[in-house]
Amino acid sequence: MLSQDQIDAYNKNGYIGVESVLNEAEIGELRRVTDEFVEKSREVTDHTDIFDLEPGHTSDEPKLRRLKGPIEHHEVYRNALHHPRILDIVSQLIGYGLRCNGNKLNMKLPEFGSPVEWHQDWAFYPHSNDDLLAVGICIDDMNIENGALLVVPGSHKGPIYDHHYEGHFSGAITDTRFDDKGAAPVELKAGGISIHHARAIHGSTPNRSQFSRRLLLFQYCAIDAWPLAQSYDWEKFNATIVRGEPMNEPRVEPVPVRMPLPGSVRSGSIYETQTILKERKL
Repeated sequence: MLSQDQIDAYNKNGYIGVESVLNEAEIGELRRVTDEFVEKSREVTDHTDIFDLEPGHTSDEPKLRRLKGPIEHHEVYRNALHHPRILDIVSQLIGYGLRCNGNKLNMKLPEFGSPVEWHQDWAFYPHSNDDLLAVGICIDDMNIENGALLVVPGSHKGPIYDHHYEGHFSGAITDTRFDDKGAAPVELKAGGISIHHARAIHGSTPNRSQFSRRLLLFQYCAIDAWPLAQSYDWEKFNATIVRGEPMNEPRVEPVPVRMPLPGSVRSGSIYETQTILKERKL
C-alpha cells in the first residue's frame, strides 16, 4: 500500500514510482511470455492487430516495439491487470471501483527503441472526470539510459495542450506554449511500477543502452468516469470493470477538455500517429 507521502507526491506532481510491487517469479513469467511474442513476430512483415513493428524489423532480426491489447492474448497479462497489489494501490488514488480503458506493452530494444513524443493521455480519451491514470509495470530495470518514462511534474494541473498538426490529431503536443523544462525520469527496478495521471505530460527518449526496456501499461479509470468520445455498448462497457459493480451515473467534474478531432491521418498506435510530425523534440 502507498504511504501518505506517496499519495501526496502523486497529487502534487501527477506521478510516482513504486518499487517491488511484483516479485521475481511474476516478472520472470512476464519476460518468458513476452519473449514468446517477440519470436512470433518473426512471422509478420507489417503491423497487425497484435504487433506494432519497429522500422527495420525482419524475420531474422525481429524488432517488436508494441504488443497491442496484451490482455486479450495471454492470461499472464490478464493476471497482471488484476494483480491485487496494483489494484489496491490504484484504488488509494482514484477510488475503489475501477475500469480498464486500455492496455499495451511498449518495448525499447537495446541501442534503438522508438521515442514517444510529449503528450497527454487525456488528449486521446477525455472523460466526464479526470480520475484516470496509467500504471507501467517494469519488466526490465528502467533508467534514463534505456528510455525511462519522462514526466513534467505538476503538468496534470495545467491546460490540455493542442495535439493537432495541420488540422489533424497527431498524438503529440504541438502547442507553442508548451515547455518541457523540469521534466524528470521515473527510474525503477524490474518489478516496480510507474503511475502517472492521464493529464500529466510525458514521453520517452530512444534506448541508448545495451539493455531492453519493456513496460507493460494498463490504463485505469474511476468507475464513474465515462468517456466522452465513444458510443456505448452496455455489456462491452461493463466488461472493462476490474473492481466494483456496474453503474449508470457518471460523475461530471469541471475539467478541461479538448476533443481528439478531426482524427488522425495515420492510426494503429501512437508511434504511427506521431509520424506526421515534421519536428520532433524527443
